[in-house]
Amino acid sequence: MSTSSTTSPPAVLAWRDYDPAACALPGMFLGELALPGPLEGESERLWRLGARRVRLPATVDLASGGGDERAAAAVGALSLVRDLTARAVLVEWDLRLPPTPDGTWQVLSHLQPPRCIEGPAEAAEALRAWRQGHYLCKCLWRKGPGFVQIRDRRWGELRRFTADEPHYERAIERLAYGAPADSVPAAVLDDFRGEKLVLEAGPLAWWLPYRISRWLQEPMTI
Repeated sequence: MSTSSTTSPPAVLAWRDYDPAACALPGMFLGELALPGPLEGESERLWRLGARRVRLPATVDLASGGGDERAAAAVGALSLVRDLTARAVLVEWDLRLPPTPDGTWQVLSHLQPPRCIEGPAEAAEALRAWRQGHYLCKCLWRKGPGFVQIRDRRWGELRRFTADEPHYERAIERLAYGAPADSVPAAVLDDFRGEKLVLEAGPLAWWLPYRISRWLQEPMTI
């Protein structure tokens, strides 16, 4: 497990169904749910409470840069979006990116699309492409007997990254919920950077793919 000090949002709004009409019915609103942590267990806890639609309270800000607290907040929120996406939970969230287009939206495009993107002039076009191209299992990792494998279709074609060295698995576990970039071997981090498998926010590096526990389709299709 990651030992990062990254924390989840303080609370979320949650419903028992993803459909707006169903969510308006009596008994479907779960209310404002606190997320006391640890972060890696929050998606499981929300699922067990019956949450199938979750709304984050604040915009995920990747534009401000700098401070450790801002970076930790952004990475914590993105971790929750990632983990809920892996469970096919509808996540309502907003994203702020730097004004200069840098392709960050496509790096994040395996996640549930946000409600809006603030910042770059291409925001509306990026959001449209994100929504049209999103599907489950777009970028995932799995753990096999003695190896880890990432399957990535964020750029259209299948890109596959397989490693049987134990330090790759340890690095993934370390980065899963955000960790200082210098806390993992530089060569491993460079490999992950080259494959666009990590996002860096301030001093933190964060693991992008979500963990697959069961295939939604035949694995060869994915």
